[in-house]
Amino acid sequence: MPTREAIERVVERVRRTPLAARIPDGWEQLTDLPFTVKDDLREHYPLGLVTVPHDQLRRIHASSGTRGKPTVVAYSQHDLDVWTEVMAYCMTMAGVRPGMVVHNALGYGLFTGGLGFHMGAERIGALVIPASGGVTTRQALLLRDLGGQVLCATPSYALHIAQGLREAGIEDLELRIGMFGAEPWTEAMRAQIEAELGLTALNMYGLSEIIGPGVAAECPEARDGLHVMEDHFAVEVVDPATGAPVPDGTDGELVFTTLTKEAMPLLRYRTGDIASLTREPCPCGRPFARMSAVRGRRDDMLIIRGVNLYPSQIEDVLLGVEGVSPHYQLIVERPQHLDELTVLCEGRGPDLARRVKHAIREQTGVNVRVQVRPMGEIPRSEGKAVRVIDRR
Repeated sequence: MPTREAIERVVERVRRTPLAARIPDGWEQLTDLPFTVKDDLREHYPLGLVTVPHDQLRRIHASSGTRGKPTVVAYSQHDLDVWTEVMAYCMTMAGVRPGMVVHNALGYGLFTGGLGFHMGAERIGALVIPASGGVTTRQALLLRDLGGQVLCATPSYALHIAQGLREAGIEDLELRIGMFGAEPWTEAMRAQIEAELGLTALNMYGLSEIIGPGVAAECPEARDGLHVMEDHFAVEVVDPATGAPVPDGTDGELVFTTLTKEAMPLLRYRTGDIASLTREPCPCGRPFARMSAVRGRRDDMLIIRGVNLYPSQIEDVLLGVEGVSPHYQLIVERPQHLDELTVLCEGRGPDLARRVKHAIREQTGVNVRVQVRPMGEIPRSEGKAVRVIDRR
């Protein structure tokens, strides 16, 4: 846990915002302080929580706003330097070295992904190819012709790139490292990405409200949890329903406090992401706490006939069924009193729908409808994959 002095510095900054009235005078430790949630950023949209003069701001990023007002995040030069530092650390930990060719297929713009990896790679001294997302045939050509050694993308788009490489007949790439994030993904998807692209796939985690990518990352030595950059971010896991802390090793909602951020510091920000923490020593020797891979989002959890279900659980099952591709969508409907789930997937092979339905029932206890579509029919994503279509 961070020192009281570190927390006091954050509290002093937050007292300059409209959230100051929430902070109790007699607080003793981090857990005495109030949570911050996404609605706080929306209520004070666009820049009501900024704590520095506006002439000290150097960058704005924002969420997509698909579930309401976008959450706008402001950065000072100090914040951009911190972001670059944590990204360079995470990428160096992954094995990126000066002179390596980094193919960055994450989106540039208000989304933090593309620019975060770009700044970190340049700080290391790598050569960055700012491919961004889209035009997958061009991605394949650039990877071959410019000798990409590191691929940065969402995991779903990495598989789309792999499909583009197959269709173009491109083989014998120089890829060694893949750094993937921005959406939950499973060990089964990791195995498929590695098999198709011939690289070591590593998980990255971040969110724009805290800094962007670079909040936590896997080490290649263990690939058993993501090291949280605790010099800059205090991490907790709480019960999503009550907000009470949960023991290490127990799934709950990730909560972060920014320890070094200037322009928009946040106290105990509830991310909505479900994961667990461990402070057991890592074989790599790094001392940071490790978070598990994100299981899903609190608001993406489905309740199908009384069973709690995350999209990543369906993905894990699908990728274990022979003949099924990694592209899928979940359709949630409520024709009468209970929610019902239809799984759209692609694949080839005999009796595929029955086998998928049986595998899902065996591993989750849920009966679902399964529709197998022709290969290529389910939309591919150039950014975060749209996994759930809610028709309720």
